[in-house]
Amino acid sequence: MTTREARGLAAVDSEEEAIAGYLQRNPEFFERHQAVLARLRLPHARGGSTISLVERQIEVLREKLTGLENKLAELLRVARANDAICERLHRFTRRLLHTVPRAEALTRIETGLREDFDAFHAALVLIGAPEPGAPRFVRSVPVDDPNLKSFESLFASGRPRCGQARDSQREFLFGPEGLEMGSVALVPLGEKGSLGLLALGSADRDRFHPGMSTEFLARMADLIADSLTGNPQR
Repeated sequence: MTTREARGLAAVDSEEEAIAGYLQRNPEFFERHQAVLARLRLPHARGGSTISLVERQIEVLREKLTGLENKLAELLRVARANDAICERLHRFTRRLLHTVPRAEALTRIETGLREDFDAFHAALVLIGAPEPGAPRFVRSVPVDDPNLKSFESLFASGRPRCGQARDSQREFLFGPEGLEMGSVALVPLGEKGSLGLLALGSADRDRFHPGMSTEFLARMADLIADSLTGNPQR
Protein backbone atom coordinates (compact mmCIF):
# COMPACT_ATOMS: atom_id res chain seq x y z
CA MET A 1 0.00 0.00 0.00
CA THR A 2 1.36 3.39 -0.99
CA THR A 3 1.56 6.39 1.26
CA ARG A 4 -1.17 8.10 -0.79
CA GLU A 5 -3.48 5.08 -0.41
CA ALA A 6 -2.83 4.95 3.34
CA ARG A 7 -3.62 8.63 3.63
CA GLY A 8 -6.81 8.10 1.63
CA LEU A 9 -7.96 5.30 3.94
CA ALA A 10 -7.17 7.42 7.00
CA ALA A 11 -9.21 10.27 5.56
CA VAL A 12 -12.14 7.92 4.90
CA ASP A 13 -11.95 6.55 8.42
CA SER A 14 -11.86 10.07 9.84
CA GLU A 15 -14.81 11.10 7.69
CA GLU A 16 -16.84 8.04 8.74
CA GLU A 17 -16.07 8.73 12.40
CA ALA A 18 -17.25 12.30 11.95
CA ILE A 19 -20.48 11.11 10.32
CA ALA A 20 -21.08 8.53 13.05
CA GLY A 21 -20.44 11.15 15.72
CA TYR A 22 -22.81 13.60 14.07
CA LEU A 23 -25.62 11.01 13.84
CA GLN A 24 -25.13 10.06 17.48
CA ARG A 25 -25.36 13.71 18.52
CA ASN A 26 -28.34 14.28 16.27
CA PRO A 27 -30.59 11.20 16.46
CA GLU A 28 -33.45 13.17 14.93
CA PHE A 29 -31.52 13.61 11.64
CA PHE A 30 -33.49 10.94 9.77
CA GLU A 31 -36.75 12.40 10.98
CA ARG A 32 -35.84 15.60 9.14
CA HIS A 33 -34.49 13.69 6.11
CA GLN A 34 -36.81 10.72 5.68
CA ALA A 35 -36.04 10.49 1.98
CA VAL A 36 -32.41 9.76 2.83
CA LEU A 37 -33.50 7.08 5.29
CA ALA A 38 -35.67 5.42 2.63
CA ARG A 39 -32.76 5.29 0.14
CA LEU A 40 -30.27 3.74 2.54
CA ARG A 41 -29.58 0.09 1.81
CA LEU A 42 -27.61 -2.36 3.95
CA PRO A 43 -26.34 -5.89 3.25
CA HIS A 44 -28.70 -8.53 4.57
CA ALA A 45 -27.28 -10.22 7.66
CA ARG A 46 -27.64 -13.60 5.93
CA GLY A 47 -26.31 -12.36 2.60
CA GLY A 48 -27.79 -12.50 -0.86
CA SER A 49 -29.65 -9.18 -0.89
CA THR A 50 -29.87 -5.72 0.58
CA ILE A 51 -32.45 -4.31 2.98
CA SER A 52 -33.45 -0.91 4.24
CA LEU A 53 -32.08 0.58 7.43
CA VAL A 54 -35.47 0.17 9.09
CA GLU A 55 -35.58 -3.52 8.14
CA ARG A 56 -32.06 -3.94 9.47
CA GLN A 57 -33.08 -2.31 12.74
CA ILE A 58 -36.01 -4.71 12.98
CA GLU A 59 -33.62 -7.63 12.45
CA VAL A 60 -31.33 -6.33 15.20
CA LEU A 61 -34.29 -6.00 17.57
CA ARG A 62 -35.42 -9.52 16.72
CA GLU A 63 -31.95 -10.85 17.44
CA LYS A 64 -31.91 -9.03 20.78
CA LEU A 65 -35.38 -10.38 21.59
CA THR A 66 -34.24 -13.91 20.79
CA GLY A 67 -31.26 -13.43 23.10
CA LEU A 68 -33.48 -12.14 25.89
CA GLU A 69 -35.90 -15.02 25.43
CA ASN A 70 -33.02 -17.49 25.70
CA LYS A 71 -31.79 -15.80 28.87
CA LEU A 72 -35.30 -15.85 30.34
CA ALA A 73 -35.65 -19.54 29.52
CA GLU A 74 -32.36 -20.22 31.28
CA LEU A 75 -33.43 -18.22 34.34
CA LEU A 76 -36.69 -20.16 34.50
CA ARG A 77 -34.79 -23.45 34.24
CA VAL A 78 -32.48 -22.43 37.08
CA ALA A 79 -35.45 -21.23 39.17
CA ARG A 80 -37.25 -24.55 38.72
CA ALA A 81 -34.09 -26.45 39.65
CA ASN A 82 -33.62 -24.29 42.76
CA ASP A 83 -37.26 -24.80 43.73
CA ALA A 84 -36.82 -28.56 43.46
CA ILE A 85 -33.70 -28.37 45.66
CA CYS A 86 -35.58 -26.26 48.25
CA GLU A 87 -38.36 -28.84 48.34
CA ARG A 88 -35.91 -31.71 48.88
CA LEU A 89 -34.11 -29.72 51.58
CA HIS A 90 -37.46 -29.00 53.23
CA ARG A 91 -38.32 -32.72 53.36
CA PHE A 92 -34.85 -33.52 54.68
CA THR A 93 -35.15 -30.90 57.43
CA ARG A 94 -38.56 -32.25 58.46
CA ARG A 95 -37.09 -35.72 58.91
CA LEU A 96 -34.34 -34.36 61.15
CA LEU A 97 -36.80 -32.45 63.33
CA HIS A 98 -38.32 -35.69 64.58
CA THR A 99 -35.25 -36.17 66.78
CA VAL A 100 -35.64 -32.88 68.72
CA PRO A 101 -37.28 -33.08 72.19
CA ARG A 102 -40.48 -31.00 72.36
CA ALA A 103 -39.31 -28.67 75.12
CA GLU A 104 -36.10 -27.90 73.27
CA ALA A 105 -38.03 -27.41 70.03
CA LEU A 106 -40.17 -24.69 71.62
CA THR A 107 -37.08 -22.81 72.74
CA ARG A 108 -35.50 -23.10 69.31
CA ILE A 109 -38.68 -21.91 67.59
CA GLU A 110 -38.77 -18.77 69.71
CA THR A 111 -35.07 -18.07 69.17
CA GLY A 112 -35.28 -18.67 65.44
CA LEU A 113 -38.29 -16.40 64.96
CA ARG A 114 -36.67 -13.61 66.93
CA GLU A 115 -33.09 -13.82 65.66
CA ASP A 116 -33.50 -15.12 62.10
CA PHE A 117 -36.77 -13.47 61.09
CA ASP A 118 -36.88 -10.40 63.37
CA ALA A 119 -40.31 -11.59 64.54
CA PHE A 120 -40.34 -9.78 67.86
CA HIS A 121 -44.14 -9.93 67.98
CA ALA A 122 -44.97 -13.61 67.80
CA ALA A 123 -47.38 -15.89 69.60
CA LEU A 124 -47.54 -19.67 69.46
CA VAL A 125 -50.98 -20.90 70.52
CA LEU A 126 -50.98 -24.65 71.20
CA ILE A 127 -54.10 -26.69 71.75
CA GLY A 128 -53.63 -29.02 74.70
CA ALA A 129 -52.12 -29.26 78.14
CA PRO A 130 -49.79 -26.54 79.47
CA GLU A 131 -46.14 -26.72 78.42
CA PRO A 132 -43.86 -26.74 81.50
CA GLY A 133 -40.95 -24.32 81.11
CA ALA A 134 -42.11 -23.07 77.71
CA PRO A 135 -41.02 -19.61 76.47
CA ARG A 136 -43.32 -16.68 77.19
CA PHE A 137 -44.57 -16.50 73.62
CA VAL A 138 -46.14 -19.97 73.96
CA ARG A 139 -49.74 -20.17 75.13
CA SER A 140 -51.59 -23.43 75.76
CA VAL A 141 -55.38 -23.48 75.51
CA PRO A 142 -57.95 -26.28 75.75
CA VAL A 143 -59.63 -27.46 72.57
CA ASP A 144 -62.93 -25.90 73.66
CA ASP A 145 -61.44 -22.45 74.39
CA PRO A 146 -64.02 -19.93 73.07
CA ASN A 147 -61.26 -17.72 71.67
CA LEU A 148 -60.49 -20.39 69.06
CA LYS A 149 -63.90 -20.00 67.44
CA SER A 150 -62.85 -16.80 65.69
CA PHE A 151 -60.11 -18.78 63.91
CA GLU A 152 -62.39 -21.54 62.61
CA SER A 153 -62.24 -20.32 58.99
CA LEU A 154 -58.44 -20.17 59.20
CA PHE A 155 -58.27 -23.73 60.51
CA ALA A 156 -60.74 -24.93 57.88
CA SER A 157 -58.60 -23.54 55.06
CA GLY A 158 -55.42 -25.05 56.46
CA ARG A 159 -53.45 -22.22 54.84
CA PRO A 160 -51.66 -19.15 56.24
CA ARG A 161 -53.51 -15.85 56.05
CA CYS A 162 -52.07 -12.35 56.05
CA GLY A 163 -53.68 -8.95 56.55
CA GLN A 164 -55.86 -7.38 59.20
CA ALA A 165 -57.27 -9.11 62.27
CA ARG A 166 -60.10 -8.31 64.64
CA ASP A 167 -59.32 -6.40 67.83
CA SER A 168 -60.39 -9.39 69.91
CA GLN A 169 -58.09 -11.70 67.95
CA ARG A 170 -55.09 -9.40 68.27
CA GLU A 171 -55.66 -8.95 71.99
CA PHE A 172 -56.01 -12.70 72.49
CA LEU A 173 -52.81 -13.40 70.56
CA PHE A 174 -50.53 -10.59 71.68
CA GLY A 175 -52.08 -9.29 74.90
CA PRO A 176 -52.20 -5.53 75.49
CA GLU A 177 -49.74 -4.96 72.60
CA GLY A 178 -52.17 -6.59 70.20
CA LEU A 179 -54.08 -3.39 69.49
CA GLU A 180 -50.85 -1.86 68.18
CA MET A 181 -50.44 -4.53 65.50
CA GLY A 182 -51.20 -3.00 62.11
CA SER A 183 -51.05 -6.33 60.28
CA VAL A 184 -50.70 -9.99 61.19
CA ALA A 185 -49.82 -13.35 59.66
CA LEU A 186 -51.86 -16.27 60.99
CA VAL A 187 -50.40 -19.72 60.36
CA PRO A 188 -52.41 -22.85 61.27
CA LEU A 189 -50.33 -25.72 62.64
CA GLY A 190 -51.06 -29.36 61.94
CA GLU A 191 -53.93 -30.76 59.89
CA LYS A 192 -56.63 -28.08 59.79
CA GLY A 193 -54.98 -26.34 62.75
CA SER A 194 -55.18 -29.39 64.98
CA LEU A 195 -52.08 -28.28 66.91
CA GLY A 196 -52.97 -24.58 67.12
CA LEU A 197 -51.54 -21.60 65.29
CA LEU A 198 -48.57 -19.30 64.99
CA ALA A 199 -49.24 -15.56 64.85
CA LEU A 200 -46.76 -12.94 63.67
CA GLY A 201 -47.58 -9.28 64.19
CA SER A 202 -46.22 -5.96 62.96
CA ALA A 203 -47.05 -2.32 63.63
CA ASP A 204 -46.64 -1.76 59.88
CA ARG A 205 -50.01 -2.17 58.13
CA ASP A 206 -48.27 -3.30 54.94
CA ARG A 207 -45.87 -5.80 56.50
CA PHE A 208 -48.36 -8.67 56.17
CA HIS A 209 -50.85 -8.00 53.39
CA PRO A 210 -53.39 -10.28 51.66
CA GLY A 211 -51.51 -10.23 48.36
CA MET A 212 -48.21 -11.55 49.66
CA SER A 213 -47.03 -15.10 49.04
CA THR A 214 -47.57 -17.49 51.96
CA GLU A 215 -45.51 -20.40 50.64
CA PHE A 216 -42.67 -19.92 53.11
CA LEU A 217 -45.11 -19.46 55.99
CA ALA A 218 -46.70 -22.80 55.04
CA ARG A 219 -43.28 -24.45 55.04
CA MET A 220 -42.51 -22.88 58.39
CA ALA A 221 -45.77 -24.37 59.70
CA ASP A 222 -44.66 -27.82 58.53
CA LEU A 223 -41.33 -27.48 60.36
CA ILE A 224 -42.92 -26.25 63.59
CA ALA A 225 -45.58 -28.98 63.54
CA ASP A 226 -43.00 -31.71 62.93
CA SER A 227 -40.72 -30.42 65.67
CA LEU A 228 -43.63 -30.52 68.16
CA THR A 229 -44.97 -33.95 67.23
CA GLY A 230 -41.84 -35.85 66.31
CA ASN A 231 -40.41 -36.43 69.79
CA PRO A 232 -42.71 -35.90 72.81
CA GLN A 233 -39.88 -36.10 75.36
CA ARG A 234 -39.79 -33.12 77.69
